[in-house]
Amino acid sequence: MQRFFRSLGFALNGLLQLIRYERNFQIQVAAFIGVLALGIFFGISSMEWVVIFLISALVMGLEAINTAIEHLCDLYSTEANERIKKIKDLAAGAVLIAAVFAVCIAVVMFLPYVKKML
Repeated sequence: MQRFFRSLGFALNGLLQLIRYERNFQIQVAAFIGVLALGIFFGISSMEWVVIFLISALVMGLEAINTAIEHLCDLYSTEANERIKKIKDLAAGAVLIAAVFAVCIAVVMFLPYVKKML
């Protein structure tokens, strides 16, 4: 059990690092809070909440992995290196794909509520 709590401490430390120092993660957390507020305001269904939580976890989890990859690459070399650039760009692209689809999901989910309000 002690190993579990030690591992949990490492994970929480990583999460705190993301929240404190990573601008993109901070933006994603702000967007998540905004979507939570919209969900509460519109009274979305349980299934819609599940979708919100899943896509949000995907985007933020990929951002954490992207950040780890960037730090690992910088540890290897901070000099201009085309292979490292490609690795970083691919990881950032994965986050972008998830974020674009998250926006699409939010539009599809909230548009009917907005239309109903108007």
